[in-house]
Amino acid sequence: MPKTEIAEKPMKMPEVRVKARALGLTPGRRKKAELIHAIQMAEGYSPCFGTDGNCSNHSCCFIGDCVRVRT
Repeated sequence: MPKTEIAEKPMKMPEVRVKARALGLTPGRRKKAELIHAIQMAEGYSPCFGTDGNCSNHSCCFIGDCVRVRT
């Protein structure tokens, strides 16, 4: 699975769509969180973005966004 860089600032939706397409996903009209969940699964991670669960994957490129969503 391709590893990604951790984004210090939140990704904007166009960036998320580009990332999804690079992984062979079709963004369509999905909401940002739904698309990020699909990306996480495609990269071999659990789809934990924005959930209240404990995230053990601190190398996820969405960690900066996720922390903002949960707080």
